Amino acid sequence: MNTIHVDVVSAEESIFAGEARFVALPGEMGELGIYPRHTPLITRIKPGSVRIEMANGEEEFVFVAGGILEVQPDCVTVLSDTAIRGRDLDEEKANEARRAAEEAIKNAKSELDLAKAQAELAVMAAQLAALRKYRQKK
Repeated sequence: MNTIHVDVVSAEESIFAGEARFVALPGEMGELGIYPRHTPLITRIKPGSVRIEMANGEEEFVFVAGGILEVQPDCVTVLSDTAIRGRDLDEEKANEARRAAEEAIKNAKSELDLAKAQAELAVMAAQLAALRKYRQKK
């Protein structure tokens, strides 16, 4: 069976390391699908879910808050400041953070504050979407 090694790494820890048949994730210009022997690639990724179809047929979901993707023919590496396993996503915390970001947008005193709050809101919206996607698969 053809597989590719996948590493998903956050600033704090290695979130996933293993063999996969397929990886899908949100690239900067759209959804990316990666199979073994993919053409080498380095690109930024947007906040969203990384779906890993493992060699045994099971799927693993990881939420990433953006980052960098490196693809080599035999290895995929996802580097993200924040990466959370699908089973560890907390809807209550994500909704609370989304509300805080919405409040920060309303109270922004400068363009920089507004931009930071909007970026945080986008990450929280992506995290909630990833959580919904994870629950649909379960």
